[in-house]
Amino acid sequence: MKAISGTNLEQAKSHNRRVVIEAVRTHGSLSRAAIARMTALTPQTVSNIVEELERSQLLVAAAAQKLARGQPIIPYSINPHGAYSIGLELGRRRASGVLTDLSGAVCARIEHLVEHPDPQRAMPALQTIVEDLQEAFAFDRNRLLGIGIALPGRYADGGTTSLSPHSLPGWQDFPVGHALEQRVGVPVLVENDATAAAIGERLHGVARGLGSFVYLFLAGGGGIGAGMFLDGHLYKGSRNNAGEIGHIIVEPHGRLCSCGKRGCLDRYISPSVAYEFMGIANASELSPDNLDALIAERGEGADAWLDQAIEPLRQTLDFLELAFDPQTIVLGGSVSTSLMRRLAERLEPLHDPIDPDRKRTIPRVMIGMTGKDTAILGAAALPIFSETNPRFDVLQKPVG
Repeated sequence: MKAISGTNLEQAKSHNRRVVIEAVRTHGSLSRAAIARMTALTPQTVSNIVEELERSQLLVAAAAQKLARGQPIIPYSINPHGAYSIGLELGRRRASGVLTDLSGAVCARIEHLVEHPDPQRAMPALQTIVEDLQEAFAFDRNRLLGIGIALPGRYADGGTTSLSPHSLPGWQDFPVGHALEQRVGVPVLVENDATAAAIGERLHGVARGLGSFVYLFLAGGGGIGAGMFLDGHLYKGSRNNAGEIGHIIVEPHGRLCSCGKRGCLDRYISPSVAYEFMGIANASELSPDNLDALIAERGEGADAWLDQAIEPLRQTLDFLELAFDPQTIVLGGSVSTSLMRRLAERLEPLHDPIDPDRKRTIPRVMIGMTGKDTAILGAAALPIFSETNPRFDVLQKPVG
């Protein structure tokens, strides 16, 4: 049994710094007094942190505002140009990269075709994209926080693939993060696409400021995953594999799944199943506009998919609410935006909540980022999240 110890002063200082950044990021422009009230930190602690963040250009001060009584106040906000990050994504035929600022705005974008993207072909392409992104936009390279990569599948410590995705053969046990870091000399973070998208949604999307939510990620190439924030923590499980929601059995003895079980959620609401119903064989190779046009043309197939998908999805949402009690469940992913909207429109009526009399200020289900940029913007959010999100784990460390 592990005991719980306290933390040292340096870890507490780092945590408090992140808490201040999170308060300003979530609530917008704030004065030092407002930050102190929101964070329960002393005015002197807040003053020291704000001065340090202003020197490092992560916060920027606005003009002083004169109040009716008392001293003028100075509001502080996140400086979009205070830091940058790079997000990378690898598909079956292309590698893509974006450079974003601290607000999540895309400053540059590059895409390369990569046929049969095994590590030997893909790693040089990813390196070239990183180098070209840094040339495509003028910024202080010292302000590049790092690189994030979003890939389908599971990852061991250090960004080593522990399960090769079906869509990207050849990556079993490959140290993605370490290999790219050696090539580009910049810190690299690797995350599965569902978790990366959830992080992006919390930093820049509809889940901004929420402490507990589940992000249900529908991957355009097929498969379903979940990213979970619980009480402000990114929950990844004991082996970093939480969120394999696509392999919950929703139909006993149902359709055979690639995992070997029958009746998995993946086999009913996965976008790849939707495209099967519509007879679209090359969805991953089509532009978003062309894919949406095909979906509109093949409405009968889309309706047939929706008819068999809705109840398994309702059942899954019910399970997620009962198991995790989130503030909301966010539907998103690299699936076609038009298809996601049709799916969300058919959801009502949801199963009755366990507390039907509770007043809600947030919808039970929300639509988050959708479309081909969802995972890559989530990847770009990884270094920003790592640098700025409060880390409660450093305040309590296990003793052996």
